[in-house]
Amino acid sequence: MTRRSDRALPTLTSPWRIWAKTLPIFLTLITISALGIFNYQKTSSSIVAATLYALRTSEVGKRELGEEIYFRDMWPWIWGEMNQLHGREHMGFGVKGTRGRGWMRFRSVRVGRMGKFETKEWSLETEDGRKIQLMDEGREDPFLNTALEAEGSD
Repeated sequence: MTRRSDRALPTLTSPWRIWAKTLPIFLTLITISALGIFNYQKTSSSIVAATLYALRTSEVGKRELGEEIYFRDMWPWIWGEMNQLHGREHMGFGVKGTRGRGWMRFRSVRVGRMGKFETKEWSLETEDGRKIQLMDEGREDPFLNTALEAEGSD
């Protein structure tokens, strides 16, 4: 042993200093991961699938966006609230087709605890700023038929 026994001890770094450096990085990663998980849950929900399907089969949607209507971005971000428990669905996301791109909005509410959802807004805003209502006054709620078909198949 060539070390001297009366040498100076090394300085210790405080554990709080290490925590102060790594905690913001950890919290940022947790926040980004949680937001990604919640958005994935919204993306794979039946509400988003139904509205996207209804847009694909809509004559107005085909006329404005063309064929092959799908999410605009590779990793779509669904903005808004989807709270079926409390009867509030208000969301929007980017869509694209072979002819153009746009932003689809959907808002539906449920009046009463056991009431049915009623679509209040279903619109498409094109890239040139036009806002097109996808629910005609003369046509019924397109989402009501799919709900009735689902109830009949049970």
